[in-house]
Amino acid sequence: MSENPTYNFPFTVLDPAFQETGKPAFANGLVWAVQAVPGQDLRSLGADEVEELLTPGRRLSAEGWFWLHFDTVHSSARSFVAHLPDLPEDVRAMLAETEYGIALEAVDDLIWGALPAFDDALAEDDREICAWRFAMRPDLLITTRRNPIPVLGAAYRSLRADHIPPTPAGIVDRALREFTGTVRRQLGQLDDDLDRAEDVLLLIEHRSDLGHLGGIVGKVRRRATELRRVVTPIDRVLKDEDLDLPEWAEDELRDRAERQVHAALDDLIALQDRARSLQDELGSNQAEETNRRLYIVSVGTTLMLPATFVTGFFGMNTGGMFLAQGAWGTIEAGFVCFVFMAVTFLFMKLARLL
Repeated sequence: MSENPTYNFPFTVLDPAFQETGKPAFANGLVWAVQAVPGQDLRSLGADEVEELLTPGRRLSAEGWFWLHFDTVHSSARSFVAHLPDLPEDVRAMLAETEYGIALEAVDDLIWGALPAFDDALAEDDREICAWRFAMRPDLLITTRRNPIPVLGAAYRSLRADHIPPTPAGIVDRALREFTGTVRRQLGQLDDDLDRAEDVLLLIEHRSDLGHLGGIVGKVRRRATELRRVVTPIDRVLKDEDLDLPEWAEDELRDRAERQVHAALDDLIALQDRARSLQDELGSNQAEETNRRLYIVSVGTTLMLPATFVTGFFGMNTGGMFLAQGAWGTIEAGFVCFVFMAVTFLFMKLARLL
């Protein structure tokens, strides 16, 4: 790819300023390009400024920092990102990657990694987890994503004059806090589901319909497991002793973000323990209900056993069967069955089997 790539296909511009001023739309997947200066309004960059910003060996003399955000759903966008100048080869490859993964690394003043986020599904319960990638220096932030990431859009819209962080690390911190906030909201909903299931389990008198409770608890455990598989790697990489973050990003990523992620992980573990305990109690109640039904069947079978013997005896097609000739033979045989059943019942009572 040449050092001066040709922008050859359009993209979606999120910044309304582009549409109002008629500025040329960038291509190669660039969604927005802005300059952020604390205390000033966000400024959109023109195509020539982006070209200058991406020129190899350039040195930024302007105040504040810059943010370039790319959509890598198109192959040409991934190819363009994979050849960005002034970045190590492994960082460029990571930015153009499409597979899901969690990572955070730093060398000198350069920090790069891949972090999780939820997609833009309308229902919060239906949101799938995907990844967005970033590389940043104190004066430049480059982010890429393959799926729409609402947290990045929210971070972009939050960049008002009085809310612009001094470094790009503040954007990563905001995205992580928004993600952990969404996780904790989902945990709150799952906890409410467990509350309802627990109330039903404690108040129900006839335990013959516990199957739907098992579905609720199973859904909570599945979602909690999915979230834990995502949050645990973030907590691990933020606590990695080998991760040497530069001083300008230490407060946002090492302190605030780590506390938020660890708090979300603690809530997840507590929810999983509660769901597991509730499922154990539900399983115990279901086993108790099953044993009760089997007990009723066993008692009925035992009580009918003498009657079955009597009816089998009188049903033999042999000569000389007594009661066969009398007018009251059926009633007398029924009385014999009842007597044997009563004797069996009394025996089971005395033997404390009932």
